[in-house]
Amino acid sequence: MTHDSLVGRVVLVTGGSRGLGREMAMALAEAGALVAVTGATWTDALEDTRSAVGGRAIALAADVTDPAAAAHAVEKTVATFGRLDVLVNNAGLGMRKISETFNTVPTKFWEASPEAWEAIVDANINGPFLMARAAIPQMLAQGFGKIINISTSDQTMIRQGYSPYGPTKAFLEAASRVWAAELDGTGVDVNVLLPGGATDTDLLPPSPNKQGADGNLLSPRLMRRPILWLASDASNGLTGGRYIARLWNEESPETARDDTGEKPRIM
Repeated sequence: MTHDSLVGRVVLVTGGSRGLGREMAMALAEAGALVAVTGATWTDALEDTRSAVGGRAIALAADVTDPAAAAHAVEKTVATFGRLDVLVNNAGLGMRKISETFNTVPTKFWEASPEAWEAIVDANINGPFLMARAAIPQMLAQGFGKIINISTSDQTMIRQGYSPYGPTKAFLEAASRVWAAELDGTGVDVNVLLPGGATDTDLLPPSPNKQGADGNLLSPRLMRRPILWLASDASNGLTGGRYIARLWNEESPETARDDTGEKPRIM
């Protein structure tokens, strides 16, 4: 499926140095979008992504937990490309901040370092808020925009040994529903996209037998097709949705929308 509306569309992808962010940025650029990618600091990986994305892509060192840095990332993107159409809130921290063996020797929540706990909460909750807060005025002025928040599987949100990472994504999904409601009718859509299982990224510790808690390991490339659809005009007016990349059907994207499935009880 081609998405002609992506040609010239301006997209800002946070956490674009590697993993899901890099794959999404590359897919968007290949479809004709003008892409800005961020990393918390300037690294070789960030520059490598910018080079791989090619074209007029820009890379920005921007810690999304810093309000000034978040605002600067949006301002630089608009100054470079003239507008900002899509914000992909992908940047975040996983459980490796708590322990490098979290997936084999789970850390009880009271055993976690307060500094590591705070860093994960800051990146995964405050980061998307600060980026969206900076982007929304530009999108409202245009009368058009899309915010796509990258999340995780339902079971991860309540899995023992995955706190605070899992709960931060539950917060982000709840916030996404609120944002969608508050932006209803403005031309700005808010949706959630998740892989649908553990993916082969740096969120998992390196291992010759790398796998998720369910025993599987997905390729980050599975995010490519859904991000193109969500960033394009094909999804205009669809907001407050939760889309699972693993279930993607190019002919019927709405079948990957998870609104009716039974979710695990939080309490």
